[in-house]
Amino acid sequence: MTHAEVGEPEKDELKFGFIKLTDMAPIAVAYEKGYFEDEGLYVSVEAQANWKVLLDGVIDGKLDGAHMLAGQPLAATIGFGTEAHIVTPFSMDLNGNGITVSNEIWEMMKEHIPMEGGKPVHPIKADYLKPVVNKFRSEGKPFKMGMVFPVSTHNYELRYWLAAGGIHPGYYAPHKGDTSGLIDAEAQLSVTPPPQMPATLEAGTIYGYCVGEPWNQQAVFKGIGVPVITDYEIWKNNPEKVFGMTKEFTEKYPNTTIRVVKALLRAAKWLDENNNANRPEAVKILSQPEYVGADYNVIANSMTGTFEYEKGDKREVPDFNVFFRYFATYPYYSDAVWYLTQMRRWGQISEKKSDDWYFETAKKVYRPDIYATAAKELIADGVMDASDFPDFTSESGFRPPQTEFIDEVTYDGKQPNAYLEKLTIGLKDETL
Repeated sequence: MTHAEVGEPEKDELKFGFIKLTDMAPIAVAYEKGYFEDEGLYVSVEAQANWKVLLDGVIDGKLDGAHMLAGQPLAATIGFGTEAHIVTPFSMDLNGNGITVSNEIWEMMKEHIPMEGGKPVHPIKADYLKPVVNKFRSEGKPFKMGMVFPVSTHNYELRYWLAAGGIHPGYYAPHKGDTSGLIDAEAQLSVTPPPQMPATLEAGTIYGYCVGEPWNQQAVFKGIGVPVITDYEIWKNNPEKVFGMTKEFTEKYPNTTIRVVKALLRAAKWLDENNNANRPEAVKILSQPEYVGADYNVIANSMTGTFEYEKGDKREVPDFNVFFRYFATYPYYSDAVWYLTQMRRWGQISEKKSDDWYFETAKKVYRPDIYATAAKELIADGVMDASDFPDFTSESGFRPPQTEFIDEVTYDGKQPNAYLEKLTIGLKDETL
């Protein structure tokens, strides 16, 4: 394979971390298909216990890079939680999460959900959960739900869904030392690692959760819960995980960084090409114990374009997991800005920030420049086409305004403060 411009890797032995979730697939595929080796990289990959351990591993150099929550590089860079300058040159996927409730809660919700032909009408809004939450609260019982990490997409998606249905998910006040996120909460959200979600639900410790696959479908297979909505229905084609590295790593090893992105781009394309034809093979890879380690059938349920809600209610969701279509891998500034608006909305960012602050922070963390270099190499290598990527000469890094949210509020990444003003529940100008 000939290489266009990029020099030899400055560091060729690398270790990458991941959490046992379907959307770590680009790393597994790049490894199994030899794409890392094509770039002269000798990579080992290792599952991590939880998102904090993974982040700390990247910060202290035990890991050279990792599958990360989109909020992690942003939060680390602004110093919410652990402070460190993390960047992302590659967005790993779109969609891929769901919200599941226990069987008991589902039975209570059902009386409020419109039905058609004996089946619930989708999308199922949190409006139908509100009377249930109110009943619990009137009986003095806190309504508890799980999400995977305070700066996870799952936390923001669950909060978005709840707030759109008039349920307050609580505020953070880090300037007062309060990082529980429970201030004014009508639904109390707490952290549970993804693989432990089904067991925690079954034990009755939480009544519902938001998580990535395969842990929603696992609840269906075990008969312990019902997924009610996918994140695709909360925000169509929302960005999910990213590949994170320290800024220091990318500056010390620029060729290595570009080659890593090249390998991941090839893997992402392989995952989506020919209308997802390679997905069964990908599922086989992921079901191995060193990757996700869930049953083939559980992983296949969502990876092959279907999603089962209530047992037997299987629906087509061809875009449940997107790895390459719709420029899924491009690190858009507007994606970063959305996550920052949600951090501000719920008080993780204590005070109001200017629009410029949002743009500057996004540009510190999201690195489309590195991405574009890798993409141009692949085009020059004849491995990919220019049409696989945004037009680098005119791309601003901001998507056009996005309209397909469950509350029908339009998001324009160029106007973060105006967007926050439009959301009924959430902080605007005030500091708690």
